[in-house]
Amino acid sequence: MTDKPLPAVEFVVRTIADTAIANEKYFGDLDAVVGDGDFGYSLARGFELVIRDWDSFDRTDAATFLRKVAVVITSRIGGTSGPLWGTAFLRAATAATGKSELDGATAVAMLRAAIEGIKARGNASLGDKTLLDALVPATDEIERQIGLGSDGPTTVRAAATVARASADETAKLEARRGRAAYTGERSIGSVDPGAVAVAVNLEALAEKWPAAS
Repeated sequence: MTDKPLPAVEFVVRTIADTAIANEKYFGDLDAVVGDGDFGYSLARGFELVIRDWDSFDRTDAATFLRKVAVVITSRIGGTSGPLWGTAFLRAATAATGKSELDGATAVAMLRAAIEGIKARGNASLGDKTLLDALVPATDEIERQIGLGSDGPTTVRAAATVARASADETAKLEARRGRAAYTGERSIGSVDPGAVAVAVNLEALAEKWPAAS
């Protein structure tokens, strides 16, 4: 192994992993409303393996680190979550390739790449009641805050606020992807667990970010 990856990258991935494990029951209960209830379990088991293998990941640079994480997620998380989350990390890694510094513009590019990967892998679009319905608006807010010159903590807090509001709004949507789509109009009234997971992760990042700065 060589140098550590950029601290922000490692911090973000570790926070996502810890949050997925801590919220296993919450995410599972949300998924059980109109889905099969395995979202929380699958996500937690996959990220437990990320933490188990944490010290073995190649830290040559941020892109290499993220690719290693993506491999674990894709191969170890069950259901549709593994391919979607794994693709997100892999596309983010591709956007970070060759970057010696991950500035705000690169972070946004990584998120946009992750979004496009999720769209392609899941054949999903904004409004289909998926994690995209929180991730896209949150990314838009991050880009807006960067344009305003906001610092890291302010940017992440603003993104978390937008993600939570957007996740809550998914209750008005009819699911068009995943097992929930089979329930048709009965999916209206419940929030999408993937969108909520995006909000919860950003809230965790917002809470911890100042200490990591």
